[in-house]
Order: sequence, then structure tokens, then C-alpha cells
Amino acid sequence: MAASSRAQVLRLYRALLRESQRFSGYNYRTYAIRRIRDAFRENKNIEDSGKIEELLNKAKANLEVIQRQV
Repeated sequence: MAASSRAQVLRLYRALLRESQRFSGYNYRTYAIRRIRDAFRENKNIEDSGKIEELLNKAKANLEVIQRQV
């Protein structure tokens, strides 16, 4: 994975975790954090740039959803 892509993924991961911390309900908060961590761990070995781009777009969309819900 290119360094810029890696940095972009890490930045998105931190943003998702940071926004998830803002959920007021404990159950929603812990569920969101667990799902984010699991999804990133599950996909950490993907090297296909097309698949990485697809996953990044999906994560960005999820970030927007979380921001609207918080």
C-alpha cells in the first residue's frame, strides 16, 4: 500500500473512532467502536488498490452517517 493511502486509511480510522466516542448511549458507542475495529482488522491485508478505494469510500459514507446521528 502506498504511504499516502496508508496515511489516508489511518486518518479515516481515527476519525471514525473519534466520532463514535460522541454517541451518548453506551451500547451504541461500544457497538460502533467494536464494528469499526473489527472491520479495519478484517481488511488490513487487502492489497488490491481498487478494493481499498471501494472500502475507503464505504468508510467515508459511514463516517457521514455517524456524524449525522451524533
